[in-house]
Amino acid sequence: MTPLLEARRVTKSYGRRRADRGHAPALADFSLTLDQDRPSITAVVGESGSGKTTLARLLLGLVAPTHGQVLYKAQDLRRMPRAAWRAFRRDVQAIFQDPYGVYNPFYRVDHVLTTPVLRFGLASSRAGARALIEEALTAVGLRPEETLGRFPHQLSGGQRQRIMVARALLLRPRVILADEPVSMVDASLRATILGSLHQMTLDLDISVVYITHDLATAYQISENLVVLYRGSVVEAGDVELVVKAPQHPYTRLLISSIPLPGTERTWTVDGAPEPAGEPATTGAGCSFVDRCPSAAPVCRQAAPPLYRTSPHRVAACYLYEGAPRLPPSELTRAFRAPGKPTSH
Repeated sequence: MTPLLEARRVTKSYGRRRADRGHAPALADFSLTLDQDRPSITAVVGESGSGKTTLARLLLGLVAPTHGQVLYKAQDLRRMPRAAWRAFRRDVQAIFQDPYGVYNPFYRVDHVLTTPVLRFGLASSRAGARALIEEALTAVGLRPEETLGRFPHQLSGGQRQRIMVARALLLRPRVILADEPVSMVDASLRATILGSLHQMTLDLDISVVYITHDLATAYQISENLVVLYRGSVVEAGDVELVVKAPQHPYTRLLISSIPLPGTERTWTVDGAPEPAGEPATTGAGCSFVDRCPSAAPVCRQAAPPLYRTSPHRVAACYLYEGAPRLPPSELTRAFRAPGKPTSH
């Protein structure tokens, strides 16, 4: 069956950030396939500057790839006719990070809910539209009588973000791209929002691409995990394998940075991931070589391929040179199918 949404060997460079000038692209040779008949939750994690938001903008058609294609039902987003674009805009919805910046402060919050209802003809009457909106708000844990009619500044960050989840639900989309949807809300509300996203996959057959820097919530909600570093995939596969037994040195550093309870743990800065900036090495080698404790001479000569270290995991590291290689375009072959148990 034709994939619903597909990124096919996508590379994106901004302005003067060209690979042929010695600079790493924002996203390099990335592939992802979302099937029409198998809704799934895929998490994409990495520190700031790893290419996560660039990926979201590419999948939404907000920017065009420098190389490669983004396809909706086998149609290139850059060449789709108007009717296909309209279907794409309904099928692929976004939840952004800032729960205030997406609102116009001059409008009541009702505006972000009534606009898609009117634009896509979701209801034949005002009463029908009101019923749809109330149903969506209730689904994300909000009381319509306490929410509608207010201005954005009169609601909490958690309430504003849940309204955006409700807005996405109104359109009955096939895919939701959630870019850091809980990073700016209280910890007590994260479970509610993440629970809503998970329940959508189960009840409404909606696939979710969950983009975050938070490995803990990625592990909580997703089935498969993609770890990005400076625009490149360093590890991917079954979330249980990647989180509980990380193989790439960068993934190990990310896992080790997660705070754990216990007074016996001594905190130091040794080995902690550094802020993303311009790498010391901008050649053809591994993007992580300057921070890697296992770096070898070959790491500076050529970027490592994806090694399939188990049926449901790949790692881009020469430590696993004897394992079979997986072409970047076939990344999702290493994913665990939704509903299937973890395979070691």
